[in-house]
Amino acid sequence: MLKLPRLYAIIDPSCFDSHQAFMSAARQWRDAGVSLMQYRNKVGNAREMLEQARELRETLGETVKLIMDDRADLAVAAGFAGVHVGQDDLSPGAARKIIGETLWLGVSTHNPEQLAEADRTSADYLAIGPVFATSSKEKPDPVVGLEGVKRAREQTSKPLVAIGGITRRNCRAVIEAGADSVAVISDLVREPRKSAEEFLHILR
Repeated sequence: MLKLPRLYAIIDPSCFDSHQAFMSAARQWRDAGVSLMQYRNKVGNAREMLEQARELRETLGETVKLIMDDRADLAVAAGFAGVHVGQDDLSPGAARKIIGETLWLGVSTHNPEQLAEADRTSADYLAIGPVFATSSKEKPDPVVGLEGVKRAREQTSKPLVAIGGITRRNCRAVIEAGADSVAVISDLVREPRKSAEEFLHILR
């Protein structure tokens, strides 16, 4: 079974003013000690995404495991460590056929029913959220709160990632509620190295 790091950084080019700032943040997170990152790009075309993904892979080296959001085909093409699929994306079974048995597969869930279904798949880890209100999605699912994290922990023995509105202020409580790892977007963008170091310190 996977042992996930406490911090799961999600890097999305739409959160940055330029490609240079995007790549700089990725390097700063790595230098701070982040070892797991998900590349998320909801607006780019496949060619742009593959180019960015390959640049991330080349720049970050082997110290960071990279997970592709949604696109199992691009995860394989870019040499990533795995793919993460949501409820409206490729099914876990279809994604597994593309990535094979060795790459990581993560699945997003938003309620006990979805989590139970995902738990029966070959997913290596499950995500639950949004834990708190989030601004990173246009139409977020209902907030599950810390109680939702606790229920999810009771439902599955697979590694559990909590996502949605997680900050340095509340991340410790999320881990204490039962999450193995917290996925963070917004609170890592400003002062990337400093914020990542602070997260890692809090989550030790």
